[in-house]
Amino acid sequence: MLRRGLAAGVAEVDPFTRTPPPSRRRPRRTDVATYRVRIDLDETRPPLWRRLDLASDLFLDDVHDVIQAAFGWTDSHLHRFGAGPEYYSRDTEYYLCPFDVEEGEVGVPEDQVRLDEVLVDIGDTLFYAYDFGDDWQHTISLEAVVRHQYGPAPRATCTAGQRAGPAEDCGGVYGYELITAATDPTHADHAAAAAEYARQFGDDADPAHFSPSSFDVDEINNALTDLGLDGSTSQADLPEPLADLVQAIRTSAGKRRLRRLIGDAAVDRPVQVDAETAARMIHPYTWLLDRVGTEGITLTGAGYLPPVHVEAAVAELGLATEWIGKGNRESQTLPVLNLRESAQKVGLLRKYRGKLLLTAQGRAMCGDPVALWSRLAQGTPLRSTDACEVQAGLLFLVAVAARVTDDLNATIADLLGAIGWVSGDGTALTGMMAAHAAWNTAAVLRRVGAFTEEAGFGRRERPTPEGVTFARAALTSWPAGRPQQPSPRS
Repeated sequence: MLRRGLAAGVAEVDPFTRTPPPSRRRPRRTDVATYRVRIDLDETRPPLWRRLDLASDLFLDDVHDVIQAAFGWTDSHLHRFGAGPEYYSRDTEYYLCPFDVEEGEVGVPEDQVRLDEVLVDIGDTLFYAYDFGDDWQHTISLEAVVRHQYGPAPRATCTAGQRAGPAEDCGGVYGYELITAATDPTHADHAAAAAEYARQFGDDADPAHFSPSSFDVDEINNALTDLGLDGSTSQADLPEPLADLVQAIRTSAGKRRLRRLIGDAAVDRPVQVDAETAARMIHPYTWLLDRVGTEGITLTGAGYLPPVHVEAAVAELGLATEWIGKGNRESQTLPVLNLRESAQKVGLLRKYRGKLLLTAQGRAMCGDPVALWSRLAQGTPLRSTDACEVQAGLLFLVAVAARVTDDLNATIADLLGAIGWVSGDGTALTGMMAAHAAWNTAAVLRRVGAFTEEAGFGRRERPTPEGVTFARAALTSWPAGRPQQPSPRS
């Protein structure tokens, strides 16, 4: 059984901590502009700074990654954003990293706050603290707002800067300036700085160990490219279920990975299917609806299809090759069970007084393969009160639409883990656990022929072009709204 820890985005407030200040966030922009910002590392002389062009709809967890790349940090310590008169102020609203959220610090999760909520007018500032020991304080100032008329602009680019970024754990601004002077023979205070460094750390200590390299804008932009922000889809442009899914992920790396997959899935492209393709894909469902017919099927006392219908399904739909057993009991023949249950969950069939009957929608769609195909896509992943199952199903659809074949289950397991799902004993999810969570969604796609199998040992399912189209249709038409979030359980 899977369970989840503290829900993402929930900060438990200790009644003995300070009262949260009024929100300083403002409405998000309706368009996406480029924000030209200057980020200064406070108290450095001469100033150590970077000028960056950033997409206005970046969330602060992405801005954190950008700052890390721009200054050469290694993300080895905690960080926190703040908006207010100054960083340390009772009137400052803090935007918290995931660790601080789980620790119950007062503030708003950074992955819920967009850059254009805290920087609006020219001259607005935002504070960023990194490494609460060395206490690196950054001030982010909005210098200009640029609107692009022709094509999308890069989501994060460094255009200028001065001085190399400090090494991790070098002692804060004082240590950085001391090391800079001690390792630069041309520095006016070189001799005194070298002597002071030796006095503090010993004659054998080498300040060059912490010596920063020179500022290199190309190196920074290569690091920004590696973040993958340009290969992802903006959260503002996503269908609501996918935006909710991105929002649920707690880690920056997980968000980037999912956004890249969503970008590869091309959910912004129109989805079309012709009647011949639709009829071929939904043939198993058409067969079942025809089998039920106007008279319905009387179910067994336990509510299953009688053996004669199970045997017919196995024989006529070619299911014998994908399931072991006699194929005469529905409870022991999962392909038939999944087919019947999925038809019920998307509203084509219903149980009534011991019989399986067509619904009004099922009757209306019997002769319309495109409508039936669309209805099945709209209902996938199947509705469930198990949030993990729904999220695993959405991730499975994203992976199929993005044509992922290698380590598909491992990819889903990693992203479910980034949301916060763990196994019943608290350990990380395995690929097999992820496959189990996404089973019902995968079963629907297999039934509509969304995959082709490679022969031989270690065979893998590869999505067909029709399967990719079906997955994209499911992602763009699935009912909006976040699935019900269950309480953590063991």
